[in-house]
Amino acid sequence: MKNFLLKILKWLLKTLAQLTIWRYKPGIIGVTGSVGKTSAKEAIFAVLSQERRVRRSSGNFNNELGLPLTILGDWQEIKGLFFWPKVILLSLLRIIFKLPYPEILVLEYGADKPGDIKYLLNIAKPQIGIVTAVGEIPVHVEFYSGPEAVAREKSKIIEILPANGFAVLNSDDITVMEMKNRTRAHLMTFGFNEEAQVKISNFENQMEEEAPEGISFKLEYGGSFVPVKIKRNFGRAPAYAAAAASAVGLIFGLNLVKISEGLSRYQSPPHRLTLVKGVKNTWIIDDCYNASPLSMEAALEVLKDLKAKRKIAVLGDMLEIGRYTPEAHEVVGKSAAKIVDLLFTVGPRARFIAEAAEKAGLDKNKIFSFDSVLGVGKVLEHHLHLGDLVLVKASRAIGLDKVVEEIKEVL
Repeated sequence: MKNFLLKILKWLLKTLAQLTIWRYKPGIIGVTGSVGKTSAKEAIFAVLSQERRVRRSSGNFNNELGLPLTILGDWQEIKGLFFWPKVILLSLLRIIFKLPYPEILVLEYGADKPGDIKYLLNIAKPQIGIVTAVGEIPVHVEFYSGPEAVAREKSKIIEILPANGFAVLNSDDITVMEMKNRTRAHLMTFGFNEEAQVKISNFENQMEEEAPEGISFKLEYGGSFVPVKIKRNFGRAPAYAAAAASAVGLIFGLNLVKISEGLSRYQSPPHRLTLVKGVKNTWIIDDCYNASPLSMEAALEVLKDLKAKRKIAVLGDMLEIGRYTPEAHEVVGKSAAKIVDLLFTVGPRARFIAEAAEKAGLDKNKIFSFDSVLGVGKVLEHHLHLGDLVLVKASRAIGLDKVVEEIKEVL
């Protein structure tokens, strides 16, 4: 009965969303990728909302319920006994009576399994499609035949673009750039390499008075550049998000100065390489929203780049990577061994991280392994010293946000 009702709900939401798009004809920007979707979406919103009425999907509203819900209204969360009847009623009223509606929708297209992107595209076809990154071992690969199948799924968002549309691709990701021949749309690229049309240069993770501050970089396009600073966020991920948003801004006719003004209001979503003050005058890099091999290596690179008296990593399981699980976790362990002074691993799969780190030369007395988050915060706090920098990262289901809560400074 429950599955039947869910099927009816999905059909209703899909139909109402299609009718809403037909009624109001908003511009649609679609964002997909294995990592970086939400950050790119927020950066695009920050840039375009300066001059346009823009709505972006809330949180991770990127599936068969969340995407149509974004089209139907500015809903922030699903809650309450009468939530869905209210959504349906208000959506019908909006279709019947023309009411104020956004000019532009910025939508996330998630793909947990084959066919997901196609389903979402049947609801809303974008005129601009952004692919953020895929990587060699993408998240959710467990539910596909392999990484190539994940890439094919993601590429559907640019295959459907009209000839006068734009495909915005990460030029640093080989898998993403291989998609360029699958679209008839105009091409815009962003990244750190020289071939990128919107180029990131002079990138730096910044410190101020021995405390992490944020990132700074330049955005270059067509012989001009603007400096950009993003506080309390670290790593290349926010820079990629800013560059993708800049490409979209340029498509809409904004100049680099106006784009940089919009980016000054941008902050990465919570739990994505964000800075948190810790107990005992320590600092925490909170990156526990999700994890893939690509994002795990990126987070460790941030830890390596920043200065601190000691560097500690709390790393948990990377889920939904199937047969790549042992190898991917071992690669993380080898990298961590070269960077950290103390290593905490959480979850059964993360033991591969611990074992590889020990084999790579990290003293076994500096490695602490836990099956779950229970007790991690207490043991970690006991080992913290003044000036320590702590990276916390795992797939969301591991619950490392609880560890962050336990060791952060209470104001």
